[in-house]
Amino acid sequence: MTTILSSTTSQKHRAFSGEPMREKPVEDLAGIGPVLSSRLKEQGFHKAYKVLGQFLLLEMDQELFCAWLKDTVNANSKQSKDCHACLKAWCNEFL
Repeated sequence: MTTILSSTTSQKHRAFSGEPMREKPVEDLAGIGPVLSSRLKEQGFHKAYKVLGQFLLLEMDQELFCAWLKDTVNANSKQSKDCHACLKAWCNEFL
C-alpha cells in the first residue's frame, strides 16, 4: 500500500511513517528533537513504540495527544501536531 503524503510533511515524517516500527528511537518521530527526546526518555519513553502506545490509548485523538505531549514534555503546538500527524500516518499505513 503506497501512501501519498502532502508536500508539507517533513522528510523525518516520511521516513518514519514509511517503515515498520521495530525499535525506532523516540527521536525518529516528527516533531521530536533532541530536547523533547531527552524529556521523553526521562519519562520512560525511550522508543517510538512507547509513544505510539500512548497515542493509541488516547484513541489517536489529536487534542488529547497534543495535550499529553505538552503536559509531559512541554511540547509546543507545532511539535505535538507534527508528532500526532506522523503517528497517524504510520497507523494508516501499518494498522
